[in-house]
Amino acid sequence: MKVLLLTLQAPMMSFGAPMIDHYGVIQSYPASSLLIGMMANALGLRHHESDKLNRLQQRMQYACRQDRAGSKVRDYQTADLGQEFMLDTHAWTTRGKTEERKGGGASKGTHIRLRDYFADARHTIALTLTPETESPTLEALAEALKLPERPLFIGRKNCLPSAPVFAGLIEADNIIDALLRAQAPIGDSESERKYRIWWPAGIEQDLVTAEQTLPVTDQRDWENQIHVGDRLVSTAQITLRKQKEADL
Repeated sequence: MKVLLLTLQAPMMSFGAPMIDHYGVIQSYPASSLLIGMMANALGLRHHESDKLNRLQQRMQYACRQDRAGSKVRDYQTADLGQEFMLDTHAWTTRGKTEERKGGGASKGTHIRLRDYFADARHTIALTLTPETESPTLEALAEALKLPERPLFIGRKNCLPSAPVFAGLIEADNIIDALLRAQAPIGDSESERKYRIWWPAGIEQDLVTAEQTLPVTDQRDWENQIHVGDRLVSTAQITLRKQKEADL
């Protein structure tokens, strides 16, 4: 099968998990909605095109390999909502268009929130779309990632990639096999060649046995702008051969 490889690497990135009050929690691998949002930016899709976004999400299946865990950092944020430049009539975006602030002009006072990030992390994503011939195809998505319609970011708009997101199109037995084949920063010691991976439960691969399987709610109802449902995600640690020995 055809598999699209992505590299997620940035000085800071955010793999959002369910919010806890004002605390923006992160998880160890990107959510389904994060990848759909990134692909939507690349393709030029907008929020009101919910049918296309939902269909893309239905077709997508992906696995993630943690090449470098990075370190977790926390951003303490405050905003004085009563300042003049925070009013509805002065709201702005980086695209030069005004946009109403949620809560309207009646929302005053100081808003405090915490946002976590991963610093200096790197992940490889193996992604497929089913059926392969339906538009957009993996080839079309690859071209869009090379020359995106809108800027790409990894979780939050300040998390800009430090390396090209598109990492190649390969043939593999499945998305786990693709992660075993994909290049990684392999070290000399045995410990440096171990990597944590996550994949949809039910996919089997020789020499890879799930250590844990948990339900996650990371798929978005793009029409109503909420996360719904759940799916099962498995995780395990894999050991890759040295790059000179690998069949790349």
